[in-house]
Amino acid sequence: MKKLLSIFVITALLTGFFFAVTSTAQSAKPAALPPAIAQKAATLKFGEPLPGNLFIELAKAINPSVVNISTSVIASGRQNSDPMLEMLEKFYGAPAQQPRQSGKPRRMGLGTGFIIREDGLIITNNHVIQDADIVEVQLTESGKSYTAEVIGSDARTDIALIKITTDQKLPTAALGSSKDVEVGEWVAAFGNPYGHGHSMTKGIISSKGREIEEINRIPLLQTDASINPGNSGGPLVNTKGQVIGVNSAIDARAQGIGFAIPIDEVKAILPQLEQRGSIRKGFLGVQPGDIDEQAAAYLGLEEYRGAVILGLGDGPAKKGGLKVYDIITELNGKKIKSANDLVNTVADFEPGTKVKVKFLRDDKNKAVERTTELKIGERPEEPKRARAAVKKYEGQKAPFNLGFKISDLNADLREEWQIQADANKPIIIEVERNSAASRVGFKVGDLIIDVNKMEIKSANDVIKAFKKGANSVKIARPGGVTVLNFDLK
Repeated sequence: MKKLLSIFVITALLTGFFFAVTSTAQSAKPAALPPAIAQKAATLKFGEPLPGNLFIELAKAINPSVVNISTSVIASGRQNSDPMLEMLEKFYGAPAQQPRQSGKPRRMGLGTGFIIREDGLIITNNHVIQDADIVEVQLTESGKSYTAEVIGSDARTDIALIKITTDQKLPTAALGSSKDVEVGEWVAAFGNPYGHGHSMTKGIISSKGREIEEINRIPLLQTDASINPGNSGGPLVNTKGQVIGVNSAIDARAQGIGFAIPIDEVKAILPQLEQRGSIRKGFLGVQPGDIDEQAAAYLGLEEYRGAVILGLGDGPAKKGGLKVYDIITELNGKKIKSANDLVNTVADFEPGTKVKVKFLRDDKNKAVERTTELKIGERPEEPKRARAAVKKYEGQKAPFNLGFKISDLNADLREEWQIQADANKPIIIEVERNSAASRVGFKVGDLIIDVNKMEIKSANDVIKAFKKGANSVKIARPGGVTVLNFDLK
């Protein structure tokens, strides 16, 4: 995934985009199309040659609503590396980061937005304004800068709303619809590439419905209109002068492969962003993990491996009878591929929705399919938890000179490894370097679920379960469940 994320350079590190709230936009006049475009749009038929001055008129119509966005952080004086600047330097040849000066604002990134309401409501990417202490907006390159207020943002859809206050009515962009967009349709992308303000490029819609989970949970529009760092958050406009997408990302492996978030998806969440500041997300109350190939083969799972429950809080899942190490395979008929798929699927449910859950539970070393019904909750804000300092623990040595120590869980181990009360398996607390255990793949923090298909409840059970010859160990670790197979002499 890290490799893929390095390939798809999400311009959130570089840019921003802003959207209008449908309900609040009703109080303002909708943006009108420029007369030259409106007149031609009324009579233009599909396949008919475009007027020679079309893109000139588009530039005149859209550029006044496009804004430059810059973000800054107040440096604390720490000399930690800055992943954004490292990304800039790696992919775009940006200068190496400068030493921080404590207490002074430090430029974090440049981006684009577009105004969708006369009172200064703007759409941009979440990752542009994320973690920023100061968000500034310029209407023109040489004009006054306005400090923007962050109204709402959502990381999963990479959408944010900000607002500036001025003593004038501002020009706005008209929001169109993306549902009828056709492959091959002419489009224009607006933004501030590398800080060159109010730039425009043209191209076509190359594809629709591009599902790239690492970039966005929403299927994206693909375009060959040039999108560069700084363009992200700018509008993608059709030949009628309507915004049909928000420029979002590029594929750094190639030229002419850019992605935009369909405007219909954006409009659907705008009311929540302005009214609540965030998007309501469904919640199960589980810590999910992935199942790797070895564990999938061990359990007889194929393409849809589901998501294993590594932790269980006081939430809907627990009330519905689910337990730690159950494997969720289906929600309301939708098959679950992975832990990330489960998170996204649950988040898309409206809190309060009743769902049917299919899951697998170990029953005497056999995976038995079961079902339950539960009501989706609302995901709470997740507080950041500081990790406890690493401590030394007493444990038992594994037999056959495997080279690891194992211990039953206690309060200190649970706190250090953030293990919830429902997980009651013994934990590996030490793995010797270059030992048989390290070569097999055991890691500190692994919870041992079973050894040779024998249920494990304590460290003593682990010691007794190993045998000469072939052994298999099912373990849970942050991120998922796996099975290690090896021989002991």
